[in-house]
Amino acid sequence: MDVDAQARLAADADPGLVLAGPTPRLIDEWQIEPRIWDHVRRAVDDRSRPGQFILTGSAVPPDDITRHSGAGRLTRLRMRPMTLYESGRGSGAVSLAALLRGEPPAAPDPGLTVADLAEEVALGGWPGFRGLTTSQGLSAVRDYLVEVQRVDVERVEGRRRDPDRVARLVRSLARNVATYAAATTLAADTGGADNPLKDDTVREYLAALERLMIVEDQPAWAPRMRSRGALRSAAKRHFVDPSLAVAALDTTPERLLGDLETLGFLFESLVVRDLRVYAQAGDARVLQFRDATGLEVDAVVESRAGTWMAFEVKLGGGQIEAAAQTLLRFAAKVDTEHTGPPATLGVIVASGYAYRRPDGIDVIPIGALRP
Repeated sequence: MDVDAQARLAADADPGLVLAGPTPRLIDEWQIEPRIWDHVRRAVDDRSRPGQFILTGSAVPPDDITRHSGAGRLTRLRMRPMTLYESGRGSGAVSLAALLRGEPPAAPDPGLTVADLAEEVALGGWPGFRGLTTSQGLSAVRDYLVEVQRVDVERVEGRRRDPDRVARLVRSLARNVATYAAATTLAADTGGADNPLKDDTVREYLAALERLMIVEDQPAWAPRMRSRGALRSAAKRHFVDPSLAVAALDTTPERLLGDLETLGFLFESLVVRDLRVYAQAGDARVLQFRDATGLEVDAVVESRAGTWMAFEVKLGGGQIEAAAQTLLRFAAKVDTEHTGPPATLGVIVASGYAYRRPDGIDVIPIGALRP
């Protein structure tokens, strides 16, 4: 709908015209002509057959477009960038579904180095950018992000927005990726002393970026605990792909290798991206945990049936022992009589073998994972 003038003219005259033809019929950027939603809904009722239409878009439509319920007629499916396994960089020797069943991992090193992962973090899982040189890929992601800031935020909000302010917020998010930065923190970091942004303005920008599927925060897991300590409900900040953070920071894989602290946060974001894809395939979700004592767990994968796993994410192999002890302390605090025991406690690392330690903690290189 965004590039085919004839399709837009047909939809403007009668949205039902674009529904005619062989099925399944895909209508991309359908929200440009919102009336298509109701015509699809009625066509599904009239035809009484599944799999008739696929409606795709680069932004979540506002509620008023889909106010007439698609319940029983349409299913929503979140599409994400490719994982390491999907892009051919991972071996896929360890199944997340098997881990959720409690099976121990066993796999050779998939062969990815920290330098390889720095490049994957920077280039991202965008299918259309695979095959480009590193320089071309970095430029393509930057260009995409510029267009989002310049045009798309204003388009989805329906009112004028200053692209420079949006860009400053995106850079602040990039500096705070995989952290619990509050809107107030982002407002202070974005606006500067001379021109601070209001907290509400930051929240509006964040909502627009979420609708555009640029950011996707990681919600908190709130299990029943053995003690009465308070749990933190704040979400962790993530882009849908870590390459967007790299583009916002205007950096490169080589520079990231000289700043391993930043690379560590971006690596965690890449792991969360891949876990989300693998978990979604198994009808599960990816959360995180933090309590008032400062105990944190980077990722909790919970199935709809209630089975759960917890993972720490570490770029360096020397951090495995500390991460394992964190997981053991965390598991001891969860009321497993209510939640059930963890199917897996694991440390996801950059490279190395996949195996189960004598204390029951799994060590898994990110390149070995698949659904």
